[in-house]
Amino acid sequence: MINEQIRDKEVRLIGSDGEQLGIMSAKEAMFKAQEAGLDLVKIAPQAKPPVCKIIDYGKYRYELARKEKEAKKKQKTIDVKEVRLSPNIDTNDLNTKVNAARKFLSKGDRVKVTLRFRGREMAHMASSKHILDDFAEHLSDVATVEKAPKVEGRSMTMFLTEKR
Repeated sequence: MINEQIRDKEVRLIGSDGEQLGIMSAKEAMFKAQEAGLDLVKIAPQAKPPVCKIIDYGKYRYELARKEKEAKKKQKTIDVKEVRLSPNIDTNDLNTKVNAARKFLSKGDRVKVTLRFRGREMAHMASSKHILDDFAEHLSDVATVEKAPKVEGRSMTMFLTEKR
């Protein structure tokens, strides 16, 4: 809330240079803000009495937006990369997929390992779980299993994350 939007009887006023000006009526505070050529901004509405400050509102909004943008820049987004396997995968192919997953994990991404079944392979789902267990064991030095292997339709999935 700024300027005329402030309807409280009394407010605690803080001057433009940060000094406490005490508790006064909202009209008196508004007058002091106009006298300084700045805006009266309510910065703590839940306080008793509410705290208002004499500042340049445009500059205040710009600073808030800049801080928000800076905080957003420092955030790290975690992507989920997928590695697909089949039940009849050979050891060298498995090692290639392990190396790809290792690269994803080193970049800080989560890895979704999917074992896809087609046709008659559906009958032997239980015996193929060892492939995902081997995959997790190959990466045990850099990754932990976030979600254990789980069957979903025609595939079995497992999630791996980087060790902290």
